[in-house]
Amino acid sequence: MWAYLMVAPMTIGLSVFYLWPIAQTFYFSFTRSGPFGGHTWIGTANYRALVDEPSVFQSVANTLFYAVVQLAGIPLAVLLAALLNQRGLRGRSIYRLVYFLPVVTMPVAVAMLWRWMYNGDYGLINQLLSVVGIQGPHWASDPSVALYAVAAIGIWMALGYNMVIFLAGLQGIPTMYYEAAAMDGAGPARMFFRITVPLLSPSIFFATVLTVINSLQMFDLAYMMMSTPGAAAGTANPALPRVRTVSYLFYQKAFVEHDLGFGAAVAFVLLGFILAMTLIQFRLQRRWVHYA
Repeated sequence: MWAYLMVAPMTIGLSVFYLWPIAQTFYFSFTRSGPFGGHTWIGTANYRALVDEPSVFQSVANTLFYAVVQLAGIPLAVLLAALLNQRGLRGRSIYRLVYFLPVVTMPVAVAMLWRWMYNGDYGLINQLLSVVGIQGPHWASDPSVALYAVAAIGIWMALGYNMVIFLAGLQGIPTMYYEAAAMDGAGPARMFFRITVPLLSPSIFFATVLTVINSLQMFDLAYMMMSTPGAAAGTANPALPRVRTVSYLFYQKAFVEHDLGFGAAVAFVLLGFILAMTLIQFRLQRRWVHYA
């Protein structure tokens, strides 16, 4: 009984704030909400409507592309962590602080900063490009580059967190492996790919799983980057269809168009998709992750 009492606060909190809302969302995904409240049971109509909704497939494609691009930040974080882990490096704590600052900064503040930098008329990025004679686009409103611009912010925000994970993993690698490799004539590049990367693979796998899960749930950054002052939910931005993620679609359907049933169906499809991607990653990790 004492064991149950000790875990009761966490169990109650998990049930009230996570498990019960999941069950409610699953139930509402089979209903249609009325204009003045209430709901009616419509079976699987919302899930069938997902197939006929063009914005669903575009949002899924945007979300997958964003997740794939975010994975490109993993090798960069590994390389930076390896550089910061070198002996005799001065200012290591300052570098860690600078790289970790975006992690603890609110996404809204980050989006406001990058909206100014991405501004096509007076943004810092286009001003720098104009110095070398390049006419920069309107990064946040051009449909051809907007998703790339948002993905670059996501990589920048997650870089510090992944780097801290890799630094912890690097400090757990015994130095005798590098000493033995150096005696055999191995150079820094060979030691990095033959020793560092294989022994760091558990940390890389952990960061990869978190990156995919967080990328598939991305909402706040896309919302703030696509929203336009004076416009409702960013509808005035022409790049919105090319940047809208599945979470953004859920928000738009459930809270802007007040179609709670359809929004709940979108949320549950996203949940199933995240579970499937995570299971695939755990299955594939047997081929490249070395725990010994």
